[in-house]
Amino acid sequence: MRIAMACAGMLLAACAHAQQGAVSLGAGLHYSSGDYGTGSTTKITSLAATARYEKERWDYKATLPFLEVEGPNEVVPGVGRARRGQASGTRKESGLGDLVLSATYAALYDPAKLLGVDLTGKLKLPTADESDGLGTGEVDAVLALDVFRTFDRVTGFGGISYHILGDSPSIPLENVWGLNFGASYKLDERDTAGAMFETRQRVVAGGSPQRELIGFFARQFDRLWKGQAYALIGLADGSPDWGFGLSFARPL
Repeated sequence: MRIAMACAGMLLAACAHAQQGAVSLGAGLHYSSGDYGTGSTTKITSLAATARYEKERWDYKATLPFLEVEGPNEVVPGVGRARRGQASGTRKESGLGDLVLSATYAALYDPAKLLGVDLTGKLKLPTADESDGLGTGEVDAVLALDVFRTFDRVTGFGGISYHILGDSPSIPLENVWGLNFGASYKLDERDTAGAMFETRQRVVAGGSPQRELIGFFARQFDRLWKGQAYALIGLADGSPDWGFGLSFARPL
């Protein structure tokens, strides 16, 4: 976790010299549990450090987690049941996860209609140990298009994404499409609640797709601090059975 915070700190130091940009630092706890079609439970805990830099229409983000994974050797975080050639048995491993970098461009925003379109590119760098089952050991990329529209206190949103997944002899992954949609409701000046559905095609031959229903709550504590909590239910073997998370962020 110290390494994760150091990497985030270096990014923030670089961004601090930029003009007319907003820099923030965040941290999050994420936990999930599920059998992923193996018959045994896999528990995944993640402590993530996040650095974010926003300037004009651009939003840049870097996330580096520290993971603990306990469960069957076949299950890989973010993928599900993938290492089918592995010997049977379980493991409990911990270490750095994969570094994820993203850039989002606000391609359209119409203040009169409260309509927006975002274009996002993500790059996952293999900083996790593949031999411990903490990652795939390969570079992944994601291209996404998201749309939102606000009606008074309600905001509806949805998006489509294409995942270019690097594969290896031990983890042969396929490129897949993803989809999400949902809505949020502004309860008052500080609080927002909502729900969304996410799905992704199966990434391995003979595997299962990911399908998750997520409920979330966000609060602006004061001028600086904001937080979010969520809970999820998995609707397919490619997803955990259930999970939850908490995150906090503060601008500098």
